Amino acid sequence: MSEVHLGCPPDHSGPHVSYFNILLPPQNEPIESSLRDDWNSMGAKVCSLDEDGDLILTRREKKSQDYFVISIQHNITSSIPRVGLQVWRAELLLADFVLHMMYKSSAFHGIVAIELGAGTGLVGMLLARVAKAVFITDHGDEVLQNCFENIHINAGVLGTKASVCVRELDWNNSWPPQVLENSSLQQRYGWSISEIEEIQRASLLVAADVIYSDDLTDAFFGILELLMCENPEKVLYLALEKRYNFTVDNFDVVANGYSHFCSYLKDDEEDDIENECSRSFVGKRINLTEIPQYVVEYDRGNDVEIWQIKKLGNVLLKHVLSVPTSEYVNGSERYFDTHMNQKGYITSDPEQQIIVLLRALFCNVIPMGCERLVLTNRFAASVIQSKSLS
Repeated sequence: MSEVHLGCPPDHSGPHVSYFNILLPPQNEPIESSLRDDWNSMGAKVCSLDEDGDLILTRREKKSQDYFVISIQHNITSSIPRVGLQVWRAELLLADFVLHMMYKSSAFHGIVAIELGAGTGLVGMLLARVAKAVFITDHGDEVLQNCFENIHINAGVLGTKASVCVRELDWNNSWPPQVLENSSLQQRYGWSISEIEEIQRASLLVAADVIYSDDLTDAFFGILELLMCENPEKVLYLALEKRYNFTVDNFDVVANGYSHFCSYLKDDEEDDIENECSRSFVGKRINLTEIPQYVVEYDRGNDVEIWQIKKLGNVLLKHVLSVPTSEYVNGSERYFDTHMNQKGYITSDPEQQIIVLLRALFCNVIPMGCERLVLTNRFAASVIQSKSLS
């Protein structure tokens, strides 16, 4: 059972509705006009006295803080395959992060977003307040139906004009999924061709509490490879909770799944080219002290984290494409013909690789898609090592 549900009726079976108060950022009321007038009139009295001769102080109004309420239908307990029917601590932490980004910047405004392993759909619903379209995804009819009902319950509160779709996404299946023409209830969470095309334009992915099984983590990063491969701007924000257990193998208390999760990531501050080539993703932990708690009804504790994750090939591709045209146009055709051998591999000379790579990219010699990014990863890593991009 999730710690979030500790206050729920212990003997309750079936769906239960919990109410989460979501704070809006505090708004300062304007300074009283009398004080402003005093400051604007040079030489005028800035203080006044009451009838007893006591000084009257002009005070600022207190900060006001409003809130709205989200209703979440969930189960209080569940089996492992149905954990998406519960609300988990990392989900509420990710909600705090998304709210903070929405309140403090326009980074999420008008975007297409995907929530992976959405469970109750809380984070996706919050994103829908500012996004253009949100795809809330999970696996299993019961979880998907519960998520759909939560969106319906909160439709009036969210007041959103965004397109919000609940769709099935099984990480163990291939992507893109088979397009289903059958509109029966069994297929109500299937994908259309236009939706798959829109997913390719998504710039934001979010996920919470999906790291607890090594097999599931493998499947998760497998689907990320496919979802993030073509857009250098795509970024994932993932919230997790480290759960510690004693294991006989280690004779120690360890966080199951956490080290396996980290094995997929190159540290954002790491400068190891070999690791760059062997790992597919770049990860950076978010400083949680900078994220206020907007969701009232939970205790963060000390074992939750948020990671910003980008695909390494996308990061390197952005570096490569940022090189001024003048640096590679002259002589690029000659270098391409000279240094591409019969097997299609490029010379090991890093000074020439940038010219050959860029020539290949812009002449469509390397096909658009994941294959292009794999090659970009390999060649650009050598360029970075040779400090050609420094």
